[in-house]
Formats: sequence, structure tokens, C-alpha cells
Amino acid sequence: MIQTAMLAEKENSSKSLVCACLLHDIGHFIIEDPDFLVSKFIDGKHEEIAFNFLNNYFKEEVTEPIKLHVQAKRFLCINNSYYNELSEASKTSLKLQGGKMNEKEAEKFTLLKYYQDAIKLRKYDDKGKKTNIKIKNIFEYKKLVTEQLLN
Repeated sequence: MIQTAMLAEKENSSKSLVCACLLHDIGHFIIEDPDFLVSKFIDGKHEEIAFNFLNNYFKEEVTEPIKLHVQAKRFLCINNSYYNELSEASKTSLKLQGGKMNEKEAEKFTLLKYYQDAIKLRKYDDKGKKTNIKIKNIFEYKKLVTEQLLN
């Protein structure tokens, strides 16, 4: 998640998108037994869990891209070259998340206010899975996160 936020920063994304990148997978930490879900091939709907939790504290510019980032993956997978670049784990989770979007779903997705930020978040997430790289300390994001809280 930190790598994803760092990539968003590097691309001069808005502070709200950087914050969304930092928090987008927090639902995985809230789910009671994620290993059980994975072992049973059940989608934990981490994006909905994250949204429902974070929506109480953060601006919609942060929470909406988080809510939509799985849909963004499904949308991007319409392009076979994008799909082919996914890891096997990501392809497996895609099946659980509804698979590639159909034309009607894609059209509906592109009408959503934050769909473009969700796509950016997803692309940063794809690139943010490197090992053995120096990442920022989470506390370096304290001010940015605090600025994105609801008043």
C-alpha cells in the first residue's frame, strides 16, 4: 500500500488519491480470517469493507476510488494485454470478483464520478508489488492522511 502511494506521489496525483492509494487495501486487515476466505475461494469484498469503515472518517475523494478499485480491475481486464499481465493470484481473485466487465457494466462504470481515480489507483497498485525496494515510513504520511479527514 505504501508503494502504491509512493507511485501516486511520483506521478503528482492529488493528495486525496495518494491517501486512497495508501489505504485502499485496509479491508484485508479488517476481515476476520482472510486466509480462510482464500482457502475456500471466497471473495472477502475487501474494497466494500474498507469503504464502509473509511467512509466514516475520510472525504469521498479518498473513499470512492477505494470502493471502485476492484471494479477498475474488472474494467481494465477487458483489455486482454492488461489481463495477461496480472499475476496468477490476481487472475484467481478476478474470477471471484465477477471476472472481466461486460460492455454494459463498463459503460455504467465510466459514468461514475471517481472511476478515473479508481483506474489510476489500480494501475499504481499493479506496479506497487516490488520486493527489496526502499519504501517510506508509514508515519511520513501522517499529515497527508490527517488533511483528508472529514471536518
